[in-house]
Amino acid sequence: MQDKMKIGIIGCGSISGAYFGGAQKTDALEIKSCADIRMEAAQNAAKKYSCQAVTVDELLADPEIELVVNLTVPRAHVEVGLQALQAGKHVYSEKPLGVSFEEGQKLIRLAAEKGLHVGCAPDTFLGAGGQTARKAMDEGAIGRPIAGTAFMCGHGHESWHPNPTFFYDIGGGPMLDMGPYYVTALVNILGPVKRVAGVTTKAFEERIATSSGASGQRIPVKVSTHLTGAMEFANGAVITMIMSFDMRRHSLPCIELYGTEGSMKVPDPNGFGGPVLVALAKGEGWQEISSAFPQNARMIGVIDMVCAIRSGRAHRASGDLAYHVLEVMTAFDKSSQTGQHIEMQTTVERPNPFPSGLNEWEVDD
Repeated sequence: MQDKMKIGIIGCGSISGAYFGGAQKTDALEIKSCADIRMEAAQNAAKKYSCQAVTVDELLADPEIELVVNLTVPRAHVEVGLQALQAGKHVYSEKPLGVSFEEGQKLIRLAAEKGLHVGCAPDTFLGAGGQTARKAMDEGAIGRPIAGTAFMCGHGHESWHPNPTFFYDIGGGPMLDMGPYYVTALVNILGPVKRVAGVTTKAFEERIATSSGASGQRIPVKVSTHLTGAMEFANGAVITMIMSFDMRRHSLPCIELYGTEGSMKVPDPNGFGGPVLVALAKGEGWQEISSAFPQNARMIGVIDMVCAIRSGRAHRASGDLAYHVLEVMTAFDKSSQTGQHIEMQTTVERPNPFPSGLNEWEVDD
């Protein structure tokens, strides 16, 4: 490994703590500076994590910073990402890559023109749960994958989140908020999506917040809050999906996959760990598969990206992966609005799996 890569963080909200903390687990990188439109937030983070608080312009102008971690709100992801690319920096963004397929395309095209790298959350598929499920599928644990289900259902954020408004604004909703975890996990295990058929709706035109700090706030709902449909993967598997903020209670699993020889339960893709269970046609019910992978945590995708840039290999939580996932997610509304299957314009190679036996926070170079 060459010298540590110096990086900067833009956006010092609640999720930034996981990134600052993860950066302390590796020798591959160093957070030099952080910035936020609220200077007080940047100063608090800088004091806590021993880096510099600067303005966004100062961070982007710093020639020592090679990579920007973009933790702004979803509607600003592409705008800030484009600024970083124009400044000659690699970019790793929080999910989603953008709020529309066309917006994400601008980021990917500019990065290609400038010879720079784009990475994007989620990196949860690089945890023990996602890597164990991938290995089991690759080894034929349930035979050829035929079908599956993917469910993320609840009643939204207004009852508990201190600032729930943006979850119902453009760039929010259950699909762009939680869908990246589920679709990315499925692409990691099964490969790219071929086409999508969807039906989408919303139960309420307005939500009333009851959470502490926002109680009584009236929130206009500008996005679909219940999306359902099917994804046909290039390998032939058909996955039924529901992403909903309109369900009070349910008993649906997170992800289950069904193959010619058995079935697999994949743990919650919003986390890094959890058991992978397999039930075979001639078996005795669900059996847990032993894992040879560390759990990891947020920031492992950035660490892998930094190491990949230094060594010249492909990184796993890539912009191309996030771009394909963004097209898949936005296809549900497009299908519902047009009454047609939506054929994917993009495709992507599955990210290379981690080798067995790595320690926490290690990648394979």
